[in-house]
Amino acid sequence: MAEQAVETGGRIAEPPRERRSAAPWTGPGTGTGHAPRQSGPAVFVGRRRELEELRADIGRTGLDTLAGRKAPRCRVLLIAGRPGSGRTALAEQLVGRLAADYPDGVLRARLTGADGEPVPTERTARALLAGLGAPVPAGAGEDELTEALRTALLGRRTLLLLDDAAGAEQVDPLLPDESGCLVVAVSRGPLTGVPDVRPCTLGGLDTAAAVELLERYAGPTRITCDPVAAKAVVEECGGQPAALVLVGGWLAAHPKTTVVDAAKRLRELPPADGHESAGRPLARAFWLAYEALPASAARILRLLALAPAGPADAHTTSALAGCSVAAAESALEDFAARGLLRALPAGPHLGPQYWVPGCLASMLRALLETQERPAEVELARARMLERTVRQLHSCRASTETDDPLTRRRLAELPRPLRFPTPQAAEEWLRGRLPALLAAARLAVRDGRLDTLARRLVSALTRALTAHLGAEEAGPELYGLHQLVLDVAQRCEMPLEKAAALLNLGDLDARAGRTRTALGRYREALDSAREASDPYATSRSLESIAASHQELGDWQRAADWYRRALELRLTRGEPADQARLYGRLGAVHTYAGEWGEALRDWRAAAATYRRLRDLPGHARALGEIARVQEYAGRPQEALRTCLEAVEQARQAGDVRLEAAVRLRLADTLERLGDPPAAGLHRGEAERLLAAGETSGAPGTARGDGPGIPPERAPGPLRPQPGPHGG
Repeated sequence: MAEQAVETGGRIAEPPRERRSAAPWTGPGTGTGHAPRQSGPAVFVGRRRELEELRADIGRTGLDTLAGRKAPRCRVLLIAGRPGSGRTALAEQLVGRLAADYPDGVLRARLTGADGEPVPTERTARALLAGLGAPVPAGAGEDELTEALRTALLGRRTLLLLDDAAGAEQVDPLLPDESGCLVVAVSRGPLTGVPDVRPCTLGGLDTAAAVELLERYAGPTRITCDPVAAKAVVEECGGQPAALVLVGGWLAAHPKTTVVDAAKRLRELPPADGHESAGRPLARAFWLAYEALPASAARILRLLALAPAGPADAHTTSALAGCSVAAAESALEDFAARGLLRALPAGPHLGPQYWVPGCLASMLRALLETQERPAEVELARARMLERTVRQLHSCRASTETDDPLTRRRLAELPRPLRFPTPQAAEEWLRGRLPALLAAARLAVRDGRLDTLARRLVSALTRALTAHLGAEEAGPELYGLHQLVLDVAQRCEMPLEKAAALLNLGDLDARAGRTRTALGRYREALDSAREASDPYATSRSLESIAASHQELGDWQRAADWYRRALELRLTRGEPADQARLYGRLGAVHTYAGEWGEALRDWRAAAATYRRLRDLPGHARALGEIARVQEYAGRPQEALRTCLEAVEQARQAGDVRLEAAVRLRLADTLERLGDPPAAGLHRGEAERLLAAGETSGAPGTARGDGPGIPPERAPGPLRPQPGPHGG
C-alpha cells in the first residue's frame, strides 16, 4: 500500500507516490533543515539518542505480555515536547526509517488545526478511512467512524503518525486493535489514559547539532569564523530548533551582520511577556525575524493567520493582502527563506504551497489582533472567500467546456484562475480540499459574511459533484449541507433550510439511516410550507413517502404519495403526475392490493399516452401485466404484454423491448406455450446483444428516492404484502 497523507486540519504532504522515504524539510519548529535557497535531500540534525531509544521501545516487552496476555492493541510511541522543539521532525524521521517494516503503508493526520483548536475525532477518522481506501459513510458519527477505522486496520501492518495531539481523548479512539500496527503520537505532554505508552521527551538540541542547524541557514563562513558567538546564539535560543532556524534565516537575510550581532540583538529584545520561560527564546527569535521585514511584507505575514487550515498558496495570499499574484509568490518565497514558513512540495498543477508552523501561528494571530483593524481583517477575509469562489466556478466549468457559453465565461476569467485541463482542475480541487472545507467552516462560523459563505458552499458542492461524483464526495457534501443548514437557521431562510434538510435526508437515506432521513424530510416539509414553495413541498412529500416505503409501511407511503399527487394535479404537471401514479401503483403492488395497483398503473399509462411518452407508456403497461398476473388473470396479462412490446418497439428502445419480451415469455410459459415463449426469449437475447454492440441507451432507472429500480425480467413472483398474493 502506498504511503498516505491524511488531512484533518493540518498541513498537506506530497502525493503518496512522490513522497520520499526520508522526512521532508518542515521548517521552523523542527530538528531538520536544508539550506532554504537550495534544493536537495532533507538533512536530519541530531536526535540520534532519541531515535535509538524509540526504535528500541518498539520491541520491548509490554505490560500485557508480562501478564501472559496477547497485546489487545498496537504499540504507541509518544514524542512529547513544546512547539518548536523539533518533535514533528523527529517523528517524521522515525516514520521514514520504519516505513519499510510496515508494508500496508503510512498514514498521517494532524490533530490540531491551524487555528490552534483540536480537530474533531470524527473528521480525523473519516480522513484516515479515506486514506485506507475504505468506504466512508456520509454523516456517520464519531463512534461509527472510529469502529470502522479499527475494523479496516485489522490484519494490517500500518504505521500511523498522529501529529500535534491535544490530549489522550484525541488519540485513544483512533488506536488500532491490531498488534501489528504502530502509532507514533506527537504531543505537548503525556497522554494520560492511553495504556502502555512509550514516551520520549524532547529538550533542546545538543550544542554541536544546534550549531550545525544554524550553519545550514546562516551559511558556513560566519559560523566557522566565530564558533564562540555561534554557541552564544545557541544558548540564547535554548537549543530550540525553531528559534535557531529563525535566527539563521535572519543572518542569511543580513549578510553584513555577524553572529555576535545576532546574539546581542537577542539579548536586547524585550523578555516576551505572556510566554512561559521555555517559550521565550522562540518568541524572541520570532520577533527578531519579524522586525527585519519591510512593512508591506510584515502585513502579508500577519494576514496569513487568516488562511484556512491547510497550506497557503499565492492565490490565497494575493487575495488576503490585496496584492498581485507575482508579489504574493515573491513574499512567500522570502518568508520560507527566512524560516517563517514551511515550503511544501507542489504537484504539477498545484503550484508552490506554504504552511505557517504551528509554533508561530499563535504569535501571528496575536499580531493580527493588535496591529490590524477589524474592518481590514473582515475585508481581507472577504477578498479571500471571493477569490476562492471564482476558482471553484472555474474548476467546475472545466468539466463543461462543450458548452459555448461556458467556454466564453472561462475565457473572460483572468489567466491565473483558469485550468488548462479538467485533470488539472481535479488535482487542484483534491490538493486544496482541506483548505476549501476549512474556509467554508470558518466563513459560516464567522457569521458576518453569510452571503459569501453560502456562495462558497454552493460553489464547492458543485465542483465536488462535477469532479468526484456524488458517491465519492458524499462525506464532504454532508458536512457542506450542514453548514448551509446552520446559515439558513441563523438567517431565518426557510427555503434554504428546506433544501439543506432535503439534501441531508437524501444522504442519510443512502447510508441506510432511513428513520433519521424521515425526520429531516418532515422538518423540510414544515420549512417548505413556511416558504410557500411548491417544488420543495412536493419534494418533501415524496421523500417522506419513499422513507415509509423503505420501512415497509405501505399504507403511510401510499397516503403521502397521494398528497404529493394532489399537489401535482392542482398545479397541472402531467409528467410528475404519471410518475407519482407509478409510485402509488408500486406501493399497492408491494402491499398486495391488486385492484388499487391496477387502477394507479392504468392512470400512469393513460397519462404517459397523453404525453406521447412511448417508453414510459411501455413500462407502465409492463407493470400492469405484472399485477394482472399476480391477481391471477394471465390472459389479460398476455394481451397487455403484447401491447407493451409494440409500444417499446415504436419507441426504438431495444433494452426496454427486450425486458418486456422476457416478461412476455414468462407469461407464455405459464399459459403452456413453450415454443412461443422460446421465440420471444430468443428475440430478447438478440436485441440485448445488438444493444450492447451499438451502445443503445438502457432503460433501467429508479422510480425516485427510496424506490428500487424496475426488477430485471424473469419469472413473475408476487411481492409479499398484508393481503398475501
